[in-house]
Amino acid sequence: MQLGIRLHDTKELPFEERIADVHNLGFACGHLALSKVIKEFPTTDEALTPGLAMYIKNVFARNQVDIAVLGCYLNLANPNPEQLKKITNRYMAHIRFASWLGCGVVGTETGAPNETYTHVPECHGEQALQTFITNLRPIVKYAEQMGVVVAIEPVWKHIVCNPGRARRVLDEIASPNLQIILDPVNLLDISNYREQEAIVEEAIDVLGPDVAMVHLKDYMPEGDELKPMGCGLGMMKYEAVLKFIKERKPYIHVTLEDTKPENNQQAKAHILELYQNL
Repeated sequence: MQLGIRLHDTKELPFEERIADVHNLGFACGHLALSKVIKEFPTTDEALTPGLAMYIKNVFARNQVDIAVLGCYLNLANPNPEQLKKITNRYMAHIRFASWLGCGVVGTETGAPNETYTHVPECHGEQALQTFITNLRPIVKYAEQMGVVVAIEPVWKHIVCNPGRARRVLDEIASPNLQIILDPVNLLDISNYREQEAIVEEAIDVLGPDVAMVHLKDYMPEGDELKPMGCGLGMMKYEAVLKFIKERKPYIHVTLEDTKPENNQQAKAHILELYQNL
C-alpha cells in the first residue's frame, strides 16, 4: 500500500512547506481538502483554473507525494434548491480540477436530508437514499465526461450508512466512474461497534471490488458517541482491512485520519508494523 495522511491533520505551514513536510515525514500520498490546507490564495470555484491545478500538481510531484483524494465533502441531499445548485457546481468544479491535477479520486460523504447536514432518523430512510442517488447522478455523469472517478464514503450517520446501501447506490447508478472510499470506523456507531469485525468483513465482501482507496483511523466510545483518533490509540482492529489491502489492492492509496502532528509517526508505525506482520 501507499500510506499517506489527511493533509489538514498535519502541521500548519505555508502550502509548499506543508507538502515538503509531508514527504519528510515519510508519507506517500495525501488527502487534499483545498480550503483546509491552502490559506495563501483563494480556492473558490472560479479560482480552480488549469494553471492553479498545474502549480499544485508540480508542488506535489516535486515532493513525491500523490494526491490520493481531492475532498469535496458537501451535502448532496440538501433540500434547499439554491444551496443544492451551489453544491452541485462546487462538485463539478472539483471534478474539472481533478482532471487537470491527475489525482486519484474526488471524495465525498453522503449527506443528510436537511440544510444543516446533521444526523436525523430520516437519514436512514428510503426517501433520503433516493434523493441522494438522484442528486449524485449528474455529478457522476460529469465525472465520466471529464475522465474522473467520484468515490463515496459510507458513514453510519449519513444517508449511505452501511455496505448494503452503498451497494445499491453503485448498482443503481452503474458507472465505472463511481467507486468507494472505505473507512471502516465510519461504518461504526455506539450502537454497533461491538460487531466491528463482522461489519468490516461485510464491507469488504459487498464493496471490495469497487474500493478505490482506504481511510484508516481509530476510535474510543465516549458517552453515546465514538470519538475518532489516530491509529493505535483506540479499539479498532485492523487485521481484516489490512489483509484485504495486501491481498487484493496492490499499491492502493491509504490515508491516515484524525492524527495530530505529535502522533502521526506513531500511527504510521502502528499500521506498518501490523501490515508487515500479516
